[in-house]
Amino acid sequence: MSRENKSKYAILGLLSFDSMSGYDIKKKIEASTSNFWTESYGQIYPILKRLVTEGLATQSVEEQVGKPDRHVYTLTDKGREELQRWLIEPVEPQVERIEILLKLFFGQQVTVLDNIRHMQQFRELQQQLLQKYQALEEQVKEKGADNPNFPYWLITVSYKLHVTKALISWCDETLAKLNQMT
Repeated sequence: MSRENKSKYAILGLLSFDSMSGYDIKKKIEASTSNFWTESYGQIYPILKRLVTEGLATQSVEEQVGKPDRHVYTLTDKGREELQRWLIEPVEPQVERIEILLKLFFGQQVTVLDNIRHMQQFRELQQQLLQKYQALEEQVKEKGADNPNFPYWLITVSYKLHVTKALISWCDETLAKLNQMT
């Protein structure tokens, strides 16, 4: 199944929280899933139309004074059933596109010092991300404790913390190997 097909479920999931416009969905993604799943407006609006066509969501129009009408989408019972059906399916393996690995794979084409520089920059990025995820974990703990989704949100932050710490460890190991090659 393609990423676009999974996007359908990301949007169904967000609509399971509340009725939203396409703009609301984009803002919710930026505030919640953007560390592991993003969608552009160019993906969101066609998917919303398809959800309505498939009977998985309804669309209503709210008139606004001095602004364009607001199109609000609401999950239908059929949409909730479709989301729940997908949520219990096994996760499909996916191949990530990881630029640093691609550069290292062809690392013989440049100097060892060039590769070390790339690794140092990548490690610094991981350090910044670790700080970001630690701050996010604190925000979730402060704001969400009474929300029934809270334990699940913490699990997603924990994943990013674990992966980032592992990447920092990998960077240190790789830098040690590269330094031996100089």
